[in-house]
Amino acid sequence: MKDGQFVFDAHSGYWDASAENCKNRFGEAFIETFYAFHTGFNPPDPRWTMDYERQFRKVDPEWYLEEMFVKGSADMSILSTQVLMDFYHTGFVNPERNAQLAGRFPDRIIPLGGVDPRMPNAVEEVERQISELGMKGFKWYTAEWRGDSRGWNANDPMVFPLYEKCLELGVKNMFFHKGPAVEPLSLSKFDVRDIDEPAWLYPDLNFIIDHCGAPRVDDFCWIAARCPNVYAGLAVVLAFIHNRPRWFAEVMANLLFWLGPDRIVYGTDFPIWYPHWQLDEFMAFELPEDLKQEYGVDLTPEIKQKIIGGNIARLYGIDVEQRLKAIADDELSQRRAEYLAAQPAADTGVAGTVSR
Repeated sequence: MKDGQFVFDAHSGYWDASAENCKNRFGEAFIETFYAFHTGFNPPDPRWTMDYERQFRKVDPEWYLEEMFVKGSADMSILSTQVLMDFYHTGFVNPERNAQLAGRFPDRIIPLGGVDPRMPNAVEEVERQISELGMKGFKWYTAEWRGDSRGWNANDPMVFPLYEKCLELGVKNMFFHKGPAVEPLSLSKFDVRDIDEPAWLYPDLNFIIDHCGAPRVDDFCWIAARCPNVYAGLAVVLAFIHNRPRWFAEVMANLLFWLGPDRIVYGTDFPIWYPHWQLDEFMAFELPEDLKQEYGVDLTPEIKQKIIGGNIARLYGIDVEQRLKAIADDELSQRRAEYLAAQPAADTGVAGTVSR
């Protein structure tokens, strides 16, 4: 919890980009781009910088749990998925690995599946991941390579049977990477404009658009404004809060104006960046007065509470009060209590002031 408030990180990764798992130079380029994001948007404090070989390339499960739930303030998290079988022998993130980690703390971690719609058995694979692995959502990566194909579209009719299978099996939350390109993938394949058609065709599905379509935030807002089941995932956008606070403020003002406070979802993209400083800075952040006046919005404590946990909990049908009771005395809560008790009273963990 953060200052007594429920925290649900809706975008985190449990990947393996080790040298042993890389198939080719494209796999190396992909993880190197992630690390460039890490170093480029970090606060200058060295405690937030990860060692590339020792920590960053392959996520250690104990380290993930420690940073997310013990040293970090999250009560729950979602494990995202990017399969990328053309780049990695066992995939960059694969559903089996997500299921293993989530299985250790099922009240804490929600795993996402990952399926390439171009697979000949894609519908069967969706069913397998839900029924056998317990996937509770899917992350769709439209720029993924497959042989000679360099991507696919969310509104391609070949994908519709997959959405329908998800609905049939009671899985409603569809996460899409619609944001910055990661080398060597094409930015054009992450275009957000293929979302509105499936959003209207499948009103019972929730389309959580990770990264808010950045750099196409305007396009995303225009689509989300008329599609009530489209949500803004803040991962990556949130990381700009430290180095580009004005840009972050403008994005938040637009999201609040176009979508309102109930369709914005907190995510840190850990372990591209540590969750600690992002949450601290978000909770301390205030919209500049000129933006409040121009857009007629504000980022109040009540709205922040919705964003950092309440909104995504609602999409998963989670009773926050009951879930907090369920995890109140689990292993991770006990370890966090011991960790906090050992901290000097003056050490708040806040990375710095960010209001502009």
